[in-house]
Parts: sequence; structure tokens; C-alpha cells
Amino acid sequence: MAGLIETRREGPIVIWTLNRPERLNALPDLEDGDAFAAACEAVNADPEVRVVILTGAGRAFSAGGDLKAMRDRRDMFKGPGTAIRERYRRVVHRIVRSLYELEVPLVTAVNGPAMGLGGDIAGLGDIRIASDAASFGAPFLKLGILPGDGGTWLLPRNVGYARAAELLFTARSIDAATALEWGLVNRVVPAAALMDEALTMAREIAAQPPQALRMTKALLRQGRDLTFDQILEMTAAMQALAHMTDDHAEGVAAALEKRPGRFTGA
Repeated sequence: MAGLIETRREGPIVIWTLNRPERLNALPDLEDGDAFAAACEAVNADPEVRVVILTGAGRAFSAGGDLKAMRDRRDMFKGPGTAIRERYRRVVHRIVRSLYELEVPLVTAVNGPAMGLGGDIAGLGDIRIASDAASFGAPFLKLGILPGDGGTWLLPRNVGYARAAELLFTARSIDAATALEWGLVNRVVPAAALMDEALTMAREIAAQPPQALRMTKALLRQGRDLTFDQILEMTAAMQALAHMTDDHAEGVAAALEKRPGRFTGA
């Protein structure tokens, strides 16, 4: 896809790169909701895709909102409050909803600063790998605004209430080592090794049976908000479907024969 999201494919792995390096991959421009929605819909509709990696071009993952556009009250921030509200719903919320509803695992490879909306996009990864040059922040209050992207829902689920409150109420940023300690990222690696580490993780994920993989992600997502009984009911239904697949028979045979499984999605 041309524009904001540069896409390349490595077998069942799709790699998205935020490609606005001259502006530190600032988000969002008015067309960015459409870009994320189209990219996510294409992956969801393609049964050959098993995992997505999202990273940033240049020295930032994403610096978040465009401060000059805020200052000049243009683009996203033009007009009365009612118009700005609608743009948040149709652009910002479309971005985060699309990523949250991605049906395959998302690995975010955070190559540099991930601030504001950029930080919350990084946090939407199912697995988050950070470069030692990465940093994370939610500087909304410093700018006299608040998290308009669902960050008050996401951050406590990623790092716990007290640490989310510290990030939001102080507007401070944290380095990669602190993000690892807080559980915001899975691991930190040298900058030069970031994409190799992300690809190694993605290849391991992509080796799993694709239908069961997508259903497992769905259960993880739903499990954040449903009761235990509700998840058990969903699990029973999805498990019954999984038992009927050729990949299940292959997985059992591979385990008994002590060899890697060869999963086709059938």
C-alpha cells in the first residue's frame, strides 16, 4: 500500500512500516483512518496471512499528534469542538479499532519514540518488541488535552492501573528498560537486531495452524472483558471447530511422530 503504510510480504508474514519519517511518523492525518482500515481488512480477508509486524521508518516509531497542526487549528483540529469530535471518531478511533480487530497476531517492533497515539498503537501489539533506542509516553496532559484514542482503557490493561496513572498524570516518558520492567514490552534488543528479533518471533507464530491461531487470538481479546463462564462457552464452540480441521489431525500425528507439524489452514 502506498502512502502512510508501506507493506511487504514474507510468505505468511506481512510487514507494515509507518512511512512518514520526515515527520517522525506523526499520526493522524485525515486519511490515516482509511489507510489502517484498508490494511487490516486486507489481512483479515486473506487466509494465507498468519502474522503482522508493525514498525516505523527512520528514527521514530511514531511521535503521535502533529503539534504544528494543533497550533494552527488545521486538518484534524480545524473548526468547532463538534467537528473535532467527529474526526476523532472517524480517524483516530478507526485506526485503533482496526488494529484491535486484526484477526492475526500483531507484533509491534518499536524502533524509536512511541508517543501519544503512537504509543497506544505500539501497545495494541499482541507482542511488543522494543529497540534499546525506543521510548514511550502519553504526553496528552502536557498539551492540555486527554487521551482521545482509548489509551485510558488500553494502558491499565498493559501495565496496571497505578503505572498507567503515573504515565498519564505526569506526562513523563519512559525508556525501553523501564517499559520492559513495567510489562509494556516483551523484550528489548539492540537497535540493529530489532527486525531480526521480530521476524524470528513472527516465523515461530506463523508455523502454528492458522485457523486455531486466529481463534486463540479472538479468545484472548474477548477474555479481557467477558466472564470466565462466557469464555468457557466460546472456547467450547471454537474448540469443536478446531477438532474438525485437517490441521488438528496433522498436529496430533506430528506430536506422535516427534516431528514439526506442517499446517495448511485446512
